Amino acid sequence: MANNFEAAAFALQCAFPKNKILMDDKGMPSVFVWIPAFRLCDVLSTASTDIHPAFRVNGKEIAGFYFGKYQTKVYNERAYSLPAEDPTVSQNFDWFASKTKANGTGWHEATVAEWAAVALWCHKRGCEPRGNNNYGKDANESTYDAIPAPGVQDSGKTARVLTGTGPLPWSHNGQMDGIWDMSGNVWEWLLGLRLYKGELHIIADNNAADNSVSTAASSAAWKAIRASDGALITPDGNGTTSGSIKLNVVSGKAVWDTTITDQKDEGRGCSFTDITAGSAVGDAAKLVLMALALMPDAALTGTGIDTTYGGDYFWFNNGAEERLPLRGGYWYDGGNAGLFNLNLNNPRSNSNWNIGGRSALHHVTLCAATPRWIWGL
Repeated sequence: MANNFEAAAFALQCAFPKNKILMDDKGMPSVFVWIPAFRLCDVLSTASTDIHPAFRVNGKEIAGFYFGKYQTKVYNERAYSLPAEDPTVSQNFDWFASKTKANGTGWHEATVAEWAAVALWCHKRGCEPRGNNNYGKDANESTYDAIPAPGVQDSGKTARVLTGTGPLPWSHNGQMDGIWDMSGNVWEWLLGLRLYKGELHIIADNNAADNSVSTAASSAAWKAIRASDGALITPDGNGTTSGSIKLNVVSGKAVWDTTITDQKDEGRGCSFTDITAGSAVGDAAKLVLMALALMPDAALTGTGIDTTYGGDYFWFNNGAEERLPLRGGYWYDGGNAGLFNLNLNNPRSNSNWNIGGRSALHHVTLCAATPRWIWGL
C-alpha cells in the first residue's frame, strides 16, 4: 500500500508540481494545491508591501498554505479533498469545522482569508473560473460538461456534480493543476468572519487556521474593525461598538460604515460591485475589506481584469445576532455565482443540501527573510 501511494504521489507531482497528496494522521489521502505567499500590492491597487493576511498565522508569516483542490467529502467522520465525489452537504458550520480539524494538526476548514487570497489572485490575472451554476453546467455554456452526482436532482434537473469533473474553465487557473468548483456546485462554509447584529467581526489575520483558536460564537478571538484606521478592537457584544465597521443599507445597496440606519433581520442582497464604504471608513480599513474580498477594488483595472467581478452577488442579514460566511454559490445561482459571491445570511446552525465545505492546511514553515513571491499557481 505504501509503495502504491508513493508511486501515485510521485506521478501526481510529476504531472502537476503545484499539487500535492497529503495524508491525515490516519494515513488517508487528500489532494491539495499549494498557494505561495504574496503581498497586498501583488493583487490590489495599493502600494502596500504588507503580506496578505492569509499568510500570517499567530503573528508569524508563513510561506503559503495548502488549499483543497476539491470540495469536501467526509468519510469516517473526517474531511477529504478527493476527485469525482459527490460533495458532503446538509451539515452546519460547526460540523464541517470539526470534521476538518479531526484530520490532525494544521488541518482546518478553509478560511475567509484563504478564499480571498485565491480569489484576488485570480481576479488580478483575469481568471474568473466557471462552474456548476446552472443545473450541471455554467450559465455561459450550452452543454453539460460535468458528471452529475447520482440520484441528486432539482426539479428533474442536475443539481450537484462530482468534484473536479467539469471542463478546464472550472478550475481557478484554467489548468488541470488548479482548484476546482469555486464557482457554484455547493456553497462552502468558511472560518474567520461573521456579522453580529450587522457589525463586522473577524479573527485576526489567518489565525482561524489554527485549530487552537476558537471560532465559537462566544470566542474572545472575534474582533471588530476600527473604521478610522483598520485596527482590530474588542467588540461590545451588542453590535454597537463605537467607531467599528458595520453593514448599512442605503438605497438597497450594501455600505460598510460606522452606523446602521437600515437594519433588518431578513435576507437582502446586491451585486458585489455595488458594495461601497462610507466616508468614515479610512483607506487602511478599506484595504482590510478589499483584502478579504468584502468589497470591490474599483481602482484595479488593466488588460483582462473583469471590473464586473463576474456579476457575483452579495447576500446579507444585518439584523440577526450572528451570520457566518458562505462563498461561491451553488448550482442554481447562474451568473451570481463565483469567486466573489458572498452569503452572510445564514446562522451557524443552518444546514442545506446545497451547503458544503473545503479543507485547507496551513504550512508551519516560516517564510525566509526574503520570501519567494511565486505566481505560477
